[in-house]
Amino acid sequence: LAAPGSTTAPARPSRRGRPGGAVPEARRTLRGRRNVASAGYWRGDHAVRLRRRSPAVPPGGEADPAPCCAPIRRRLVHADATALPFLAERFDAVVAVNVLDHLADPAVAVGEAHRVLTSEGSFVAASASRHDSPELAHVWRPAPVGFDAEDAPGLVASVFGQVRVERWDAPLVRLPDRDAVRDYLIARFVPPEVAVAAAEQVITPATITKRGALIHARKASTRLTS
Repeated sequence: LAAPGSTTAPARPSRRGRPGGAVPEARRTLRGRRNVASAGYWRGDHAVRLRRRSPAVPPGGEADPAPCCAPIRRRLVHADATALPFLAERFDAVVAVNVLDHLADPAVAVGEAHRVLTSEGSFVAASASRHDSPELAHVWRPAPVGFDAEDAPGLVASVFGQVRVERWDAPLVRLPDRDAVRDYLIARFVPPEVAVAAAEQVITPATITKRGALIHARKASTRLTS
């Protein structure tokens, strides 16, 4: 389930400047969940890391033959996150790391996640802050999006009710040279020729502060109590 051009963060900081704190945190939330829909995370890395504790069983579709994922019962579906092709209450967890900010109307996708979750199912989303990478403010700023770390908690709360927010604000990325700065900017959709020129204006090595938020929510129980 993906948005065009979506990106995801690896588990550790890298030379190219993608911190991955959101991904391990999301995995911890998913432990014990058996049917997990991972929006935008096409390799199914959440399932791979969780296989020893609980198998992830996303929906039907074309099977991914990746050897690293062979032990996992996991399938890929090419679908629109704002119109999921699944019955209601199909999954007990939905995770969307760095994907909802690519949608024109992320509220619709959050509503769809709520629809396909079972009673008490978990929803986890993550997005960068509009104030991310302040050390590069003189050459680049994140484009305005409808699901950044500032607006996302309120948007999710409007669908799920209460949310829990974990924020990160720390110097997590080191860019050793201008090539690394260039690649960091290109990964954020800066045109290559613009990224090259911008990198010339950055003193390296540069330590970059990463800011963002991980939003946790749970679908209210629909069980009747006596």
